[in-house]
Amino acid sequence: MGAGSSQKAFTSQLKRVYTFYTGGFVAFVVLLAIAEKMGLPRNWIGYVFLAATVLLYAGIGVMSRTSDASEYYVAGRRVPAVFNGMATGADWMSAASFIGMAGTLYLSGYSGLAFIMGWTGGYVLVALLLAPYLRKFGQFTIPDFLGARYGGNAARFVGVLIAILCSFVYVVAQIYGVGLITARLTGLSFEVGVFVGLAGILVCSFLGGMKAVTWTQVAQYIILIVAYLIPVVWLSVKHTGIPVPQLVYGSVLEKVTAREEQLLKDPKELEVRKIFADRAAAAEGRLKGLPGSYASTKADLQKALDDAKTANAPADQVAAAQKALDGYPKDAAAAKAAWTKDAAVKARSGPPLRHGEAFPAKDEKARDIARKNFLALIFCLMVGTAALPHILMRYYTTPSVKEARNSVFWSLFFIFLLYFTAPALAVLAKFDVLTTLVGSEFAKLPAWVASWSKVDPSLLSVVDVNKDGIVQLAEIAIGGDIIVLATPEIAGLPYVISGLVAAGGLAAALSTADGLLLTIANALSHDLYYKMINPNASTATRIGVSKALLLVVALLAAYVASLKVADILFLVSAAFSLAAAGFFPALVLGIFWKRTTGIAAVLGMIAGTVVTFYYMATTQPWLRGVFGVTSPVADNTWWDILPISAGLFGVPLGFIIIIVVSLITKAPSKDVQDLVEHVRYPNIVGDTMNTQGK
Repeated sequence: MGAGSSQKAFTSQLKRVYTFYTGGFVAFVVLLAIAEKMGLPRNWIGYVFLAATVLLYAGIGVMSRTSDASEYYVAGRRVPAVFNGMATGADWMSAASFIGMAGTLYLSGYSGLAFIMGWTGGYVLVALLLAPYLRKFGQFTIPDFLGARYGGNAARFVGVLIAILCSFVYVVAQIYGVGLITARLTGLSFEVGVFVGLAGILVCSFLGGMKAVTWTQVAQYIILIVAYLIPVVWLSVKHTGIPVPQLVYGSVLEKVTAREEQLLKDPKELEVRKIFADRAAAAEGRLKGLPGSYASTKADLQKALDDAKTANAPADQVAAAQKALDGYPKDAAAAKAAWTKDAAVKARSGPPLRHGEAFPAKDEKARDIARKNFLALIFCLMVGTAALPHILMRYYTTPSVKEARNSVFWSLFFIFLLYFTAPALAVLAKFDVLTTLVGSEFAKLPAWVASWSKVDPSLLSVVDVNKDGIVQLAEIAIGGDIIVLATPEIAGLPYVISGLVAAGGLAAALSTADGLLLTIANALSHDLYYKMINPNASTATRIGVSKALLLVVALLAAYVASLKVADILFLVSAAFSLAAAGFFPALVLGIFWKRTTGIAAVLGMIAGTVVTFYYMATTQPWLRGVFGVTSPVADNTWWDILPISAGLFGVPLGFIIIIVVSLITKAPSKDVQDLVEHVRYPNIVGDTMNTQGK
């Protein structure tokens, strides 16, 4: 009774604190808006948002600092369901969800819905198959469960390696998002912005572990959901007069479809697309002719210059010929790189994607491939969601199994708020671009075009290809990663809202990065160092080791992120496939099948992860280069499945190997089978089994 009353009082106190915090945050934004009206420079607004939010998170981290193992690893197991749902929502809604989701829907239309269905559906699997059972087991980490369930350190060690692999890939994507936002807010270069933003990540997880991360993530969720909803509501009012964007989604999509039909037949659009097609064809021809084409093309440019001079051509013609020769690549290797880039514009020579068309393709075979990849991606994202260690760890923090179940519901609710809005945001932003930017004069381009082009030309490029002074759709190259961040400027909102959205994106990236870094550090310090190397280590030593490792991993991830190895969404999806293949079969069979043996689980986890990683390494372009694969991508795919869905092969293989090997090896001991029996019935009195040392 006393414990229950204490928990109720704690929950009531949290409600008061975060209500006060939300009101203070709204007042802060209003004051900044007034300051902007009074002439506060835009760059100062960016600095204030960055400093205020990072200092806020740092303050929570300082107040939550702890040296208690239970507080550091699982927040003392006293996080109420509603607040754990908010923290999980923030932990979940990473840079991929906040920044990349609407951008992917903007660029790929119907096909992008796979991300929403996969990621949302994954929480159904979490609720049904994992969360309550892992909470009943108790302890601190996923490798903890693997070590206790499968006996010995082999399964624990493999679990540590997989947790580090998938979490590291995921955290690189978050830090990339942090760098992107920091660069936009402050004007710093992307590479510098990565390391500046890293400071905001470390101040939370470094000081107080899961306790600090949890209460920071609740604060971050409030910021990110407010930041996400305001611009899309404004856009909805601007174009429809209705402040509920989810309700106007269908009518705006009809307008987008009608505008796409107009652009499909527009003579100027056809002209630009033909220029791109000719440029790509010429580049492809030169690439096929290397190295001979390099010398012959250079000779042609030299001859054109000599002829112009000999014929006493006008000065501008001579200058143009000289410029063409001077701009020619210095050697065959440079020419190959330049011509490969030119050949890539072939993608812009085709008709614009129809946002509402399901599986657009040139023929039925291509449609079948698109449909197959759509379903494969949903599968990988669903199963990966149910196996991500940094998400599953959140359910160790609740007071009871019942609260763990309830927190899954609240997690879904808080995630739903953003995911239900993302399709509407994508359509409204696209409608604005198609009706406002397309057809405008290059001399009167809106300021957001120049500002985002400056951050990174690969994110936004608007070039007058046919020299008519008017913007055509085919002349706009836009990256999905900026759609959400640029929405306030696209909508013509005050700059303070741009700062708010950037702060929301920063909150999303920071919250997930905190959880991921903590997962990696805890796997190394708790599961590897304490459980396997030095079981006699004191609590202070274990936490000290965790903090040191957290710092090292964070710096390494920041360095990799600064290299821009891949876009946010691919990195995140790769992490899901790796987690799905590595953990899902072993976790599910470990909970629901007593006969599953340790050696079977170890072999299944290794095989699933290796096959998934191998498929990515031989089909994803930048990874293929790293591993020395030179043959065309199409020759390396299995059944035309894209590398983003590599888990489709690893998950079934993991299940098959675990089941077959379990049937031909000795059954687990009675103690292990008793553990499974205990975990399988989460509503039995006694929420947590003391598995320490098992």
